[in-house]
Amino acid sequence: MSGWLGDSNGPMGDHGAFMEPELRLPRAELAGQIRALGGGRMLIAIVGAPGSGKSTIARALADELNALEAGSAAIVAMDGFHLSNEALDQAGLRHIKGAPETFDVEGLSALLAALKSATQDCTVPTFDRDLDAVVEGGATVSAKARYLLVEGNYLLLTRAPWRDLYPLFDLSIRIDVPPAELRRRLSERWQGQNLPPEEVRRRVEENDMPNGLVTVRENRGADFVIRD
Repeated sequence: MSGWLGDSNGPMGDHGAFMEPELRLPRAELAGQIRALGGGRMLIAIVGAPGSGKSTIARALADELNALEAGSAAIVAMDGFHLSNEALDQAGLRHIKGAPETFDVEGLSALLAALKSATQDCTVPTFDRDLDAVVEGGATVSAKARYLLVEGNYLLLTRAPWRDLYPLFDLSIRIDVPPAELRRRLSERWQGQNLPPEEVRRRVEENDMPNGLVTVRENRGADFVIRD
């Protein structure tokens, strides 16, 4: 925890009593652990702070699982449930886009519950970072996908209404990245959007890093934690 409250090199995992005990697992063992879950469709939460590499790890894990069993894995991104910029403007929340209160949690919960028992292909929303907008029906989850990798910051959050998501997951994985590395990655992300330096600094220091702290303070412990 000290890494978030002053020591920029401290590990995100130093959170004391804020989370239940987690089992640290090598990245290479994740696919095997998921395949050991048994039959039926499984929802696997992949969580971490902004910039922790959730999307990258979810894609790599899906590729690995699909190489072992074709079509067995699909990705569902929490970012597909960003509220629209228009809705955020009306609520006065545009400046903190990405914070827990700027997502359609009820919509996400309804979709995950439906996917849990779906027997046909289902479309899911995605998020286009360049357009800064949700793409409705941006991806399709095949009916034969056994492992749904659900990636997002707040999937294990203990505040309402996020806490209602927890019972839907069969397994959870947390990505542990030191704050200094998160800050570097996030700065590169926003610089890649050709934003002016002051706006990059604002987004990183006033929005992304505070949101990362929320995941440390308020997320419940995951089943597994990996260091990226």
